[in-house]
Amino acid sequence: MLKLFRFLKPYIPAIVAVFFLTFFQAISELYLPTLMSDIVDNGIVNGDTDYIITVGIRMLVIALLGMVCAVFSSLLSSRTSSGFGKLLRGKVFSRVESFSLQEFERFGTASLITRTTNDITQLQHVVMMMMRMMLRAPMMCIGGIIMAVYKDPVLSLGIFLAIPLLAMVIILVVRKGMPLFKALQLKLDRLNLVLRERLTGIRVIRAFNRTDYEKRRFNETNRDLTETAVRVNKIMALLMPVMSLILNYTIIAIIWFGSIRIDHGHMQVGDLMAFIQYVGLILFSMMMLSMIFVIIPRASVSAARINEVLETECSIKDPLDTERSGAAGAFAGAGTAAHISTHTDHADIIETGDRAGTTAQASEGMGSGVQSMSASSASGQGTPAVGAGAAPDKPGFVWFDNVTFCYPGAEKAAVSGVSFCAKPGEVTAIIGGTGSGKSTLLKLMLRFYDVGSGRILIDNQDIREMPIQALRAKIGYVPQKSVLFTGTIAENLRYGKEDASAEELQRALELAQAEEFVSQMADGIDSFIEQGGINVSGGQKQRLSIARALIRKPEIYLFDDCFSALDFKTDTRLRKALKKETANSTMIIVAQRVSTVIDADQIVVLDEGKIVGTGRHRELLEKCRVYREIVSSQLSLEELA
Repeated sequence: MLKLFRFLKPYIPAIVAVFFLTFFQAISELYLPTLMSDIVDNGIVNGDTDYIITVGIRMLVIALLGMVCAVFSSLLSSRTSSGFGKLLRGKVFSRVESFSLQEFERFGTASLITRTTNDITQLQHVVMMMMRMMLRAPMMCIGGIIMAVYKDPVLSLGIFLAIPLLAMVIILVVRKGMPLFKALQLKLDRLNLVLRERLTGIRVIRAFNRTDYEKRRFNETNRDLTETAVRVNKIMALLMPVMSLILNYTIIAIIWFGSIRIDHGHMQVGDLMAFIQYVGLILFSMMMLSMIFVIIPRASVSAARINEVLETECSIKDPLDTERSGAAGAFAGAGTAAHISTHTDHADIIETGDRAGTTAQASEGMGSGVQSMSASSASGQGTPAVGAGAAPDKPGFVWFDNVTFCYPGAEKAAVSGVSFCAKPGEVTAIIGGTGSGKSTLLKLMLRFYDVGSGRILIDNQDIREMPIQALRAKIGYVPQKSVLFTGTIAENLRYGKEDASAEELQRALELAQAEEFVSQMADGIDSFIEQGGINVSGGQKQRLSIARALIRKPEIYLFDDCFSALDFKTDTRLRKALKKETANSTMIIVAQRVSTVIDADQIVVLDEGKIVGTGRHRELLEKCRVYREIVSSQLSLEELA
């Protein structure tokens, strides 16, 4: 937890002010019993009314000053703890935003939400309590002991017997409660996960009549959390009664022995009254400390969970950040070296062409790069030949160079030895069975994950050497599952281009075949999209997602099976519009439907993560068994002919 207190640096002046205000408040509270003792011993005993009034006014002024100090101390403590929580939430959110998909999958969405909300609230609460109580309690305790010893050293022995008992009770309770607090936070994560799954999957749950099952599942998780919370609260509930019992017995003992000392003339009545008040202040300060120790175990668990997020290094390294930290060389000067290393390795890739009967020749020279790119068709069992290409006149040249990737924890690679090129002005389609690694290739291009071996190059530069923002600025991505955000249609489209004009928005809608249904909505392009896009159909969401990518006018378009919810007529119109609009861009389409990829300039066929065929539709029908099986499962004999 101490690691997180570094975020309190901006609030050091406020903390110092709280320290002094609390100090003066403690002094005022410690001085009042002494004044009361003077009133009893010197005013009441002697019948001196003027002395009583004078000292009484002094007590009122001191009490008023103490109250003012307490008010401002509480105000500053609240502001500091709230600011600390705000700053910490911002840090956690920024760190989570930088995570790759690998870190998201490691923590889980439900746990990250809990850490950002509940855990930080726990820390915010403990900071406020520490500033209001943890500063005040030691001052009151130490000051009370000093004043009590000053009043009567012999009677003070009772205090030194009570304090170790109180400390022992606090230690025992904290040791019992800490493991339960850890379990409590984990079970809160579990409850959030179950609740989130139920809310997001409500359609599936109702469609399969699993509402009762989900209710039982939620009730079991909720009961488990409740039982743990009850257990830990029972333990913590013992603290206050036990401490109150020790406090009351201590006061009884002090009154008993104090009366004997008064009878023997060793102390006065006023001193005993003041002594009892000091004992009360000492033991009350111990009770305040116990309240801190009650919330510290839970807060320390929350702090460990937050630290885990803040200290997690993202597996995807941005070269720009590395360059700023001085860990890597200057990025701007790496271009020439990247070209040289690229062309040096071309021969290794070209050798694969021998199996398909086609050889791609690599040229020498840094400026010209590779002069030709031929992707020869392979047989159904082989790997296609991949030619290396020179940096073309148009930007957006993509080259997968022997790419292999395995998801964390998976036993088998998702893609293995994948090599192909996608050129500007051409449509490259990727097709294959479910789980063959089609979408994985697009995620690797966007650096949602990094390749295990091999490399992906854009314009002859390894994407791992490019700043992530620069890489993604080159790409217009339409995901497999269309995602729309709460807001208007125009706001959703401007995710692609923040400063897009009304004409650009309209043009993108026309190309995506979305203009018709948008114009029929009540407010047109300013119509509101509900959370998750629940007020539009699946096909409409896909078209709006496509429009969002088109408005960006990137060098590379990635379409991840985003035509599946469209009817054949709309699909055909959309692909025709896209062909004109993206004539100078590289287009990579992942699709399940043969009709979507049939006119592509290059079709890459995947099977179990490996390329088993590359070429045009007619070539693959003749040479690639896997492609032929896919086509025959979707098209009739007449269509095949």
